[in-house]
Amino acid sequence: MNYRPPQVQMAMPPFPPVVKWLMIVSVSVWFIGQVLLEGFFGFPLSEYFSLQPGRVIFDFQIWQPLTYIFLHSQSQITHILFNMLMLWFMGGELEQRWGGKKFLLFYIVNGIGAAIVYCLGVGLYAYFTGSQKGLLVPVVGASGSLFALMLAYGWLFGDRVIYFFMMFPMKARYFVMILAFIQFASLMSSGVVGGEVAYLAHLGGLISGVIYMLVWSFLVKLELDKRAKKKSRNLRLVVDNEKEEPASKKDPRYWN
Repeated sequence: MNYRPPQVQMAMPPFPPVVKWLMIVSVSVWFIGQVLLEGFFGFPLSEYFSLQPGRVIFDFQIWQPLTYIFLHSQSQITHILFNMLMLWFMGGELEQRWGGKKFLLFYIVNGIGAAIVYCLGVGLYAYFTGSQKGLLVPVVGASGSLFALMLAYGWLFGDRVIYFFMMFPMKARYFVMILAFIQFASLMSSGVVGGEVAYLAHLGGLISGVIYMLVWSFLVKLELDKRAKKKSRNLRLVVDNEKEEPASKKDPRYWN
């Protein structure tokens, strides 16, 4: 008798609408705007819409902390590929849990938060060292938002087992801790403005994500306490002892 072992089906991450449209917009901006318009026709898209701390701080180009999220490296397709995969893997479940509007708000706010942390860090570095290099180097990519998503994923699904380097199983909370340590160690070894990777922006996403989650948890707790107090104020005590009833039914009756 032939034996056929049971087939193990790998569960695919959900693909909700906001995640889908963020991916469509990001890939469209990269291919149409950067690869075609900028790469072939010379339109200076990245010059105006990438994150350049000097222009944000001194020229008040305050749209850059938002627009840089949707730009990616022109020469390295792996940059946008891995970012979009991470958006799908981590963001799908978070959007299902929070809903589309809350998820989009989290994604955008923490992308901006990562940019603010990066600009402050580079600005302080330039002030104390006199080096202007970091103020002029453009930064692109959704990594700030994605590191905040990873933080939220570890926060909410901390016991979920994921595979580090596709080999080592570990709980999600430890995965996030290891990634945070790697980013910090890389920042210390390469410097604030060294290397091709903006590790400070990654850490900025984690910092922004922690602040966002703490504030969100606090506001949710306030709302729950408010509802509990409102519900307690609506309680009424009604005693109906007018009618003579059997002894077993003479106790007061309470209604909410």
